Amino acid sequence: MLELLLAGGWWMAPILLASVVALGLIIERAWSLRRARVLPPGVVEEIERLVQRRELTAERLRAIGLRSPLGRVLVAGLAPYAISREEMKARIEDAGRHVAHELECCLTTLGTIAVISPLLGLLGTVVGMIMTFDVITSQGLGRPSDLAGGISTALLTTAAGLIVAVPSVIAHRAFRAQVDRLVIDMEREAMRLLDGLFAIEARAALREAGKPSASAPVTPAG
Repeated sequence: MLELLLAGGWWMAPILLASVVALGLIIERAWSLRRARVLPPGVVEEIERLVQRRELTAERLRAIGLRSPLGRVLVAGLAPYAISREEMKARIEDAGRHVAHELECCLTTLGTIAVISPLLGLLGTVVGMIMTFDVITSQGLGRPSDLAGGISTALLTTAAGLIVAVPSVIAHRAFRAQVDRLVIDMEREAMRLLDGLFAIEARAALREAGKPSASAPVTPAG
């Protein structure tokens, strides 16, 4: 392997660096975009229970927001939760945009590597062919071994660039699709929370309306 890298010339150095960066980004995004980390189950139900018990304090909201990106989005609309539905929705959408930007972190870099890696390989190919033609011009075709350096540089850099680019493109597209799915599911969970909170508020209002007034006169039986 080392001999192949050396045979590819100094154009292999940026391609090798790009491969290391791409591998690190792929591992980091695969860990950070896990569904269990971004959308842990039970967050909406936990908030609804706290609302029903009148235990939704600032400390509990802060703790929920620190646990996951979904918690951060939901908590943004609950500060305080007793506001209009439109304002809650606007706050959640604003927080969702920030979270979506964080989920897309480093994907631009990965996409850039996927684009420039074959270009670096192509550049190495061009340089290798120039070296080959220089040898042909100065020495002719008498000694094939003199042409081997330029040809090996041309072929190895092209192969190396494609080896880095192909998995980078696949990973970039897969992570983009994963982010889109997570954002859609976060929106769905946020709407479910809004519906649940206002349903709880409506039921509480109906119970209050059904209670007899403390000042109302009591009519004696008979």
